[in-house]
Amino acid sequence: MPEIPEVEALGEALSARTVGHRIARTALADLSALKTFDPPLSSLVGSVVDDIGRRGKFITWSLVTADGEPLYLVIHLSRAGWIRWSDNPSNTPPKPGRGPLALRVAFADAHHEIIGGIDVTEAGTKKRLAIYVVRDLLDAPGIARLGPDPLATDFTPAVLDAILDEAEGKQIKGILRSQSIIAGIGNAYSDEMLHAAHLSPFAAAGKLTPEQRAALYAAIRGQLFAAIARAAGTAPETLKSEKKAAMAVHGRTGEKCPVCGDVVREVSFADSSLQYCATCQTDGKILADRRMSRLLK
Repeated sequence: MPEIPEVEALGEALSARTVGHRIARTALADLSALKTFDPPLSSLVGSVVDDIGRRGKFITWSLVTADGEPLYLVIHLSRAGWIRWSDNPSNTPPKPGRGPLALRVAFADAHHEIIGGIDVTEAGTKKRLAIYVVRDLLDAPGIARLGPDPLATDFTPAVLDAILDEAEGKQIKGILRSQSIIAGIGNAYSDEMLHAAHLSPFAAAGKLTPEQRAALYAAIRGQLFAAIARAAGTAPETLKSEKKAAMAVHGRTGEKCPVCGDVVREVSFADSSLQYCATCQTDGKILADRRMSRLLK
C-alpha cells in the first residue's frame, strides 16, 4: 500500500507534469471507485490544476474551475492502487469493469493540445480505491477523519505523548496504522519504525517509558524523512521497488536482520501480516502467530 513517502513522491512527479494545465476529459471505468456524485465527475473538465498535495495517504488535486471556483479531485490508492502517466492517453472510452483501470484523466495546455494523462488503476479483485470530487477537502469523508500528520511541524513529542496516553492499553502497531490517530502510516513503515525504535509491535502504548516514547518519535520522523529523501526524483514506476529494497524487516520474513543478524520473523493475521526481529524488539521472545492460534483453539 502506498504510504506517505510514495504518495509524496507521486504527487511531486504529477505536479511537475500537470500544474498549470487544464483537464481536457475524464473517463470512469470503475463506477464503484467514485464515492461522490455532487459535483459530478464531468465538472472537472475545463478546470485548471493549481496544486497537487497530500493529506495522509490521499493525493489531492486543487483545481480552479472556469468560473474561478475551487474544486478538488481526491484519490486514495488503498492497497493495490497506483497512478500511471502517459504522454499519449487513449481517447477510446474504457469498458467499465474490464481490467485494472478505474479512472483516466487527460490534460491539455492553453492551446487545447493534449500534453498527457493519468490512468488510475487498481490490481486484484478486492476493489477499495476511492475517488472523490468535492468543493472542499473536508467533504471527502476519509480526509475529515484523519489524525495529525507525522511530518507536520506541529507533530511534536508532546503530541505523540498525548496520543499514547489516550490509547492506554492499545497495541502500538495498531496505533501507528490507525489513520484517525496518526495519518499516512501503513503496515510497511510501521514495521520499520518499531524495528528502529526497538519496540515490540504488541507493546501497550500507555506502558511505554519516556525513553521508549522518545525513540518511537525519532523513528517515526526519521523513517519517513529518510524514505522521502530516497524517493525524491524517483520515477513513479520504480517507487514500489525502491520502497521494498529499503525495508529492514518488512516483507523480509526468513532473512537476516541487518542490525543484529537474527532471522526476521512474521506474525500473520486474517488479511495482513507484520514482520519483526525478536532480538532487536522483543528481548528474544517469539510472538505467537495470531492466525494459527485461532485455528488451534
